[in-house]
Amino acid sequence: MPRSILVASAAVFAALPALAQDRPVLTVYTYSSFTSEWGPGPAIETAFEEVCGCDLEFVSVDDGVAMLSRLRLEGDRTRADVVLGLDMNLVAEAKATGLLAPHELDLPPFDLPVEWTDDTFVPYDWGYFAFVYDTEALAEPPASLKELVEESDVEILIQDPRTSTPGLGLLLWMRSVYGDEAAEAWTRLRPRIVTVSNGWSESYGLFVEGEAPMVLSYTTSPAYHAIAENETRYQAAEFAEGHYLQIEVAARVAGSDEEELARSFLSFITTDAFQSVIPTTNWMYPVIRPEGGLPDAFQNLVRPERGLLFSAEEAERNRGAWIDEWLRAMSR
Repeated sequence: MPRSILVASAAVFAALPALAQDRPVLTVYTYSSFTSEWGPGPAIETAFEEVCGCDLEFVSVDDGVAMLSRLRLEGDRTRADVVLGLDMNLVAEAKATGLLAPHELDLPPFDLPVEWTDDTFVPYDWGYFAFVYDTEALAEPPASLKELVEESDVEILIQDPRTSTPGLGLLLWMRSVYGDEAAEAWTRLRPRIVTVSNGWSESYGLFVEGEAPMVLSYTTSPAYHAIAENETRYQAAEFAEGHYLQIEVAARVAGSDEEELARSFLSFITTDAFQSVIPTTNWMYPVIRPEGGLPDAFQNLVRPERGLLFSAEEAERNRGAWIDEWLRAMSR
């Protein structure tokens, strides 16, 4: 090969790292199941990088509660430009840290069970918590939360409300149904709780391995088994009192060096490229109906007649006391 070609080739390859470094990096904190190979993260990363001229870097933790704790611990030194995976039970506490900035976007109407007017958080999916059961191990599941607590002998798997958004959702679900008698309800339920895991993935994995016939999850979880496994064995139990609502959200971090890129990502959340990925990767309802509609399996899911939800302010005001109450009941 002529020396001139070698020199030219060397120059091209030497420039490649510089070109890569010239691309801005958007760092998004989220939870581990979002970034897993079967989660929405890989597809969303590819789709956003095609339009942003940037590198999208996900940094994952176990769950939304752990993510908020990390953000608070890092403070102004955080690497995050965007946080994705908080929910309605955490937004007031997250906003109170002063670490998040208004989205400053003209958002479209959302397909949500409640009206959305928040100026900081952009919703990206939603669903209802539910106890999913194995029909081969449990022919007749409890028909209400009170039946599960007071009359049933079924063993369950749940998540820790200190580290897990579903775990926190169950804490608030119990409070919604039992009020000031929630501590007694937890005491009655405690002997049948096989495991309290840090996050959802761990407890759901134990469930499908047969460790218990019921697990705290979502009404949408059976859609995964129907679509990915062609399996109808796992179903969600419908509870008479209603089911607690979860809306997952994203927000940009104040002081980010990539302010415009972060805002662009929040806007991207509302596009079909993002929303169409959610049903069959995060196994939740999208906040904007995809252009191709929802998969057929979503038509057969439990649809609660009543959605339960504390206001964000009430959840923040009482979260610490209710967790302490839960800890005392679980230690008896």
